[in-house]
Amino acid sequence: MTDTAKKRRLNWNSHHVTQGDERAPNRAMLRAVGFTDGDFEKPIIGVAHAQSNITPCNNGLGELAGHITDAIYEGGGMPQVYGTITVSDGISMGTEGMKCSLVSREVIADSIETVSRGQSHDGVIVVGGCDKNMPGAMIGIARLNIPAIFVYGGTIKPGHYNGQDLTIVSVFEAVGAFGAGKISREDFTQIEKKACPGNGSCGGMYTANTMSSAFEAMGMSLPFSSTMSAVDAEKATSSADSARALLKLIENDIRPLDILTKKAFENAITVIMAVGGSTNAVLHLMAIAHACDIDLTLADFERIREATPVFCDLKPSGKYVATDLHEVGGIPRVMKMLLKEGLLHGDCLTVTGKTIAENLEGEKDTPDAGQDVIRPYAEPLYTQGHLAILRGNLAPEGSVAKISGLKSIKITGPARVFESEEASMHAIMADQINPGDVLVIRYEGPKGGPGMREMLSPTSAIIGKGLGDSVGLITDGRFSGGTFGLVVGHVAPEAYVGGPIALIHEGDTIELNAETCELTLHVDDAEIERRRAEWVQPEPRYKRGVLAKYAKLVSSAAVGAYTD
Repeated sequence: MTDTAKKRRLNWNSHHVTQGDERAPNRAMLRAVGFTDGDFEKPIIGVAHAQSNITPCNNGLGELAGHITDAIYEGGGMPQVYGTITVSDGISMGTEGMKCSLVSREVIADSIETVSRGQSHDGVIVVGGCDKNMPGAMIGIARLNIPAIFVYGGTIKPGHYNGQDLTIVSVFEAVGAFGAGKISREDFTQIEKKACPGNGSCGGMYTANTMSSAFEAMGMSLPFSSTMSAVDAEKATSSADSARALLKLIENDIRPLDILTKKAFENAITVIMAVGGSTNAVLHLMAIAHACDIDLTLADFERIREATPVFCDLKPSGKYVATDLHEVGGIPRVMKMLLKEGLLHGDCLTVTGKTIAENLEGEKDTPDAGQDVIRPYAEPLYTQGHLAILRGNLAPEGSVAKISGLKSIKITGPARVFESEEASMHAIMADQINPGDVLVIRYEGPKGGPGMREMLSPTSAIIGKGLGDSVGLITDGRFSGGTFGLVVGHVAPEAYVGGPIALIHEGDTIELNAETCELTLHVDDAEIERRRAEWVQPEPRYKRGVLAKYAKLVSSAAVGAYTD
């Protein structure tokens, strides 16, 4: 290939903006932001980042974007930096603001697609931190289908108090523990002050680290990048390396839909099961698959769960945080162990230009001695995955349960019905919930909330009150990656559209059985139909604005709660 032909290929998309006499006005605008005569034939690369001091998850992404732009310039490209948004789940949790969290996933996707499509970028690199940055970025990347790579902003290091590692979930659980008189005011205050020592996304295998791990497993991020600390030098180095990798993707015309195949999604689900990841991964991966026009269903998660053991001991139900996993081999070690057992597709292409198997050459396929973050494959914490898909007359479209860290994975008890998260939280803190109860929190689904809030506040308060093994909870909302306990989310159809969860009465008997993957309302069919005939859909909570628009567009949680 001649140099001229190669240059034409590298600016395969942006030449529509930069080439020809009729594009002189376009070039004039670009000259004002630093382009010179020799730059118009270079690839123009979007650098999208979610820098924000709203949350430690994103406070530092702008600096990583700086390393990326430097590497793009050095590699012969022209970066165009632009911002996207974030909503902090940890800060909005338990408030009306949490309704905007899942909505932000769609706004992020739309913003990335809008800018990079509108500016005819030749490639895009996205830097994200908090939970929705990642799936939002990947949805936008899939829609664009221009050479792309995702850079994770990195995880936070654990806080420390009284010899214990702390994460943000420690504080949520301390609320319940303090309310129950189990810890002192001093301990409560110190846990709050010491839980978050600096920049980075929440430290356990919560949603952010789950999605970063999934993207590494899918081949859309560089190996080892998903568990790095936000504040360590290797994160800056990896970010610059990601920019160099993107330039090679552009040169070789490797695009996201070449990488994001059905097998790549199966690899991601397998890794998520092995590390004990968040229930939100189910929702997000299905939405990303929709953007890729790939048929990914709840049945795929259940099929892979049955074949995959959990062999990493990570918070929230385990002992360790993501930086501990990084120190003992990270996601590549986990993947190599899974590959050895025939549970991964090693032939999947990645952003390195190599396959999964080629990336893992030289990586050990057994855990290191003297540590128990990664256990031997034959000695797992659980012989099957922890994200179970439950169906039954309460969830005919399906629901998602996280069943790790529990003494029992089934409960039958009286329904305690709440029409919102706030109402349930009041009852929990007022000691109105008893062992054996099954809490029902409804009208918190994608349309009914709207926005499908996470229920970390009530689930953490239940744990803090000492009821984690004796109380069940079901909701058409969702759960934080920090949640564990006998809880079922994503119940579909949701209450707002007349799903069976809307028909539960206080005191009805509910059976939550993760052994048989069933969620059952023990009320006869005739009575259910009588209640259905009497049910009236509530007025929408929002009549204007982004939440009203979202409620009109959003799909069922059973298919990913997407809006297009």
